[in-house]
Amino acid sequence: MTLAFSKMQGLGNDFVVFDGVRQSLEPTPAWIRRIADRRYGIGCDQVLMAAPARRPGADFRYRIWNADGTEVEHCGNGVRCMARFLRDQGLHDGDQLSVETEAGLTRVDLLDDDRIRVDMGAPVLEPAAIPFSAAARQPRYSLEAGGEHRSVAAVSMGNPHVVLRVDDVHRAPVASLGPLLESHPRFPAHANAGFLAVNGRDAGALRVYERGVGETPACGTGACAAVVAGILNDWFDATVTLALTGGALVIHWRGEGHPVWMTGPARHVFDGRLATGAL
Repeated sequence: MTLAFSKMQGLGNDFVVFDGVRQSLEPTPAWIRRIADRRYGIGCDQVLMAAPARRPGADFRYRIWNADGTEVEHCGNGVRCMARFLRDQGLHDGDQLSVETEAGLTRVDLLDDDRIRVDMGAPVLEPAAIPFSAAARQPRYSLEAGGEHRSVAAVSMGNPHVVLRVDDVHRAPVASLGPLLESHPRFPAHANAGFLAVNGRDAGALRVYERGVGETPACGTGACAAVVAGILNDWFDATVTLALTGGALVIHWRGEGHPVWMTGPARHVFDGRLATGAL
């Protein structure tokens, strides 16, 4: 038996994407880990699958697994790639669609020049809902990690994020501090750790140590969380161009009660067929 797949990437954040609408597929964590392995499998940061919608108003259901086999709630770069995959595969022929994730419904607009705009929903800021252990909501919290007290923001974009402001992303201790923040006990579901440099009211730079993956060239939900944190702390205005290792995203947020909008590219790399017995 073989399964068709596409390899796709958004700013270097790469995905193996399966059509679970026209072919039968129910991945296990071990199978996901083998697919994601860059030596023995296809290789990717995350595995994505399109599936029939379950909720009213959704065109498709969109499922996401990290390279370690854990299924997660949302992925901003992934949802852009999923939207392009659905159109490229002839599953959807419009310029707008609604996809269902574990975090809710997400509206996607397919623009020109491979750009895709996504309504990422309103950020979650209450600690218990992130989830993050804190007595009360604040724009920043003191958190001990690596033997020091760090001033961090905590935001959920359907998945939990911790954001640490740094002077220079190139010198940020992502490799050493990222794993400590990701698995910090105050984040009971773990967190994506963002290291944010502010370069002006409308510009910044970000590196992300992603939950269940490690450092990635780009993280869409991480970019949204970082800009939300920057606006709440009066570092940014409403529209920010954020430079990530793999390229730039434009993030727009009008403030509380409004959704975060993310615009960026999604590109097809190649198609293939996987012999299921080969892994």
